Amino acid sequence: MILDNKNIMVILSSPSGVGKTTLTKKIQQKHQNFKISVSHTTRSPRSNEVDGVDYHFVSKKKFEELIENNKFYEYAKIFENYYGTLKKDVDETLLKNDILFDIDWQGTKQLSKFKKLNLIKIFLITKNKDELKNRLVKRNQNSANEVKKRFESFDEDINHWSDYDYIIINENLDVCFRQIEHIILKNKKNSLPFVN
Repeated sequence: MILDNKNIMVILSSPSGVGKTTLTKKIQQKHQNFKISVSHTTRSPRSNEVDGVDYHFVSKKKFEELIENNKFYEYAKIFENYYGTLKKDVDETLLKNDILFDIDWQGTKQLSKFKKLNLIKIFLITKNKDELKNRLVKRNQNSANEVKKRFESFDEDINHWSDYDYIIINENLDVCFRQIEHIILKNKKNSLPFVN
């Protein structure tokens, strides 16, 4: 399939709790030409999540069949669950829209191998580890054990900064949003018009 290389793919990665999901949704709400890539996952939905909107929730067996049949651009096992991005979904979306990815460093590494994809890779971080722990506890979405696991993965996550084009410290959500927007505008300028 020949992709329209004028459409861009923006990856937002970060340790858990830095705000990438919030920022991804904020970008998509303001800039209608962006579609959020909806990953497949084997984890159970949270109470506020909708199948097909937040994730495609599938069984472990179904996910492993998709891996065997080489259907993913990227996939990873994170905290005992699989997450992955289907090639078909990305290829179809890219024909008409730009795409936003909310994925980790493992997925970013795999996507980077596909040279036909027009990727902009942004890594978000908090100013320090204590700030991250505060955010994980405050958001109240995870058990104490999950918070501990997510906090402990911080060091592994930041080891992969060099895989990204930009690194942004998210101290203030609005400031961080404007920085990301500036990066997108700069990269879109020689491409299709960026619709406000």
